[in-house]
Amino acid sequence: MSSQQGVFVQSAGDRYQQNRQVLGNLTVNYKVLPQDTNGGLFILENVSHGKGGPPRHVHHNQEEWFYAVDGEFVVEVGETRHHLQPGDSLLAPRQVPHVWAHVGEDIGRLLVAFQPAGVMEAFFAGFSTLTVAPSHEEMQKLFRAHDMEIVGPPL
Repeated sequence: MSSQQGVFVQSAGDRYQQNRQVLGNLTVNYKVLPQDTNGGLFILENVSHGKGGPPRHVHHNQEEWFYAVDGEFVVEVGETRHHLQPGDSLLAPRQVPHVWAHVGEDIGRLLVAFQPAGVMEAFFAGFSTLTVAPSHEEMQKLFRAHDMEIVGPPL
């Protein structure tokens, strides 16, 4: 459906109708694409099938907003730790280190929005091609190629 008619994505669906798996533990579903908003916004849904999350990182040019749909998450922004339950949200400002992890026993669903969209769609497209965990150096290279920097370990 074109953005002229609105953008509809079914529950558990992906805007491109793709199954994007990251290292067998995470499904990434695109909900709103940068081209839908003239580059202003990118929204995805992370479906966590196990515990964990990305390394602590910084977005140089985007704010990142988190909204817990299902499950329990811990998100640290700067030095402050937040426990997100369904319905909770949190904004991580650009240039502030942050990290998140699914910590619940059941499947976790987290909506994540990036504003402006930047190159985050390309980051997740590249990240979902990984079949084994990359080395720290490979991971840093991927982050840097998409305007981010790894600044610490995962939670």
